[in-house]
Amino acid sequence: MSEIPKHVAIILDGNGRWAKSKGMPRTYGHTMGAKNVEPICKAAHNLGIKYITFYAFSTENWKRPDTEVSALMDLLESYMKTCKKLAKDNNMRVRIIGDISAFTPSMQEKIKDLEEFTKEFSGLNMQIALNYGSRDEIVRAVNAFNKDVLEEKAAYPLTEEVLSSYLDTKDIPDPDLMIRTSGEQRLSNYLLWQLAYSEFYFTDVPWPDFHEKELKEAVDAYMNRDRRYGKV
Repeated sequence: MSEIPKHVAIILDGNGRWAKSKGMPRTYGHTMGAKNVEPICKAAHNLGIKYITFYAFSTENWKRPDTEVSALMDLLESYMKTCKKLAKDNNMRVRIIGDISAFTPSMQEKIKDLEEFTKEFSGLNMQIALNYGSRDEIVRAVNAFNKDVLEEKAAYPLTEEVLSSYLDTKDIPDPDLMIRTSGEQRLSNYLLWQLAYSEFYFTDVPWPDFHEKELKEAVDAYMNRDRRYGKV
C-alpha cells in the first residue's frame, strides 16, 4: 500500500472531442476544461496532495489549426488573470513550466506576474505546462549546463542530480502519479525524465467530466499499488 501521492501530474485530454460530442466547437471544450482546473485543485488539496501539474499546451499543439491555436492563446492569457485570483483565494503557489519565449510579450509578462504574485503562498503547489515538451526541456537543460561550463559556473561530469537542477521542474519533487484522461495511453512528450518511477493511471473520462470522484478513484488505485523502485 502506498500513501497519498505527494505530486500528481495530469494530461488534460479530450476537451475537443468532448465538445464535439455535444455538438459544440472544440474551443468550447477548452473553455470548460479550463474551468475544471479549480475544483480539481481544491479536491487535490483536500486529499492531501501537495503538488499538481497540468499539461495544458504542448510544443506540438502549435501544429493545430490556426483558429484553434489563436483561441487557445486568448484563453490561456485570460486564464493567467483568473488564476491569480484562484491562487489568492486558495493560498496556492503557481509556476509555469515550458519555454515561454514563444508567447507574446503580454503573455510572458502575465506569466511572470502570476509567479511573482504567488511565490510566497504556502498551500497547494500548482504547475501549468505551457509550450512544454519534455525532449525540448532536456535539450534546453543540457544547453544551459554547457553554457555554464563555458562561463565556469559549472563543471563536468553532468550527473542526474545536476541535470535535474537545470530542468523546468527544479525544486519540485517528481510526480508519484500520472493521470491521463480521455482514453489515450501514451505520455505525449510529458515529463519523460520526471515520470521515470511514477505510477500511471488512464481513464476514458474526458477532462471536462473528470471531477473529484474520478480523482479519488485514481488516488485509490495508486494507493493500492506496491512501489518497489527496482527492489524486491
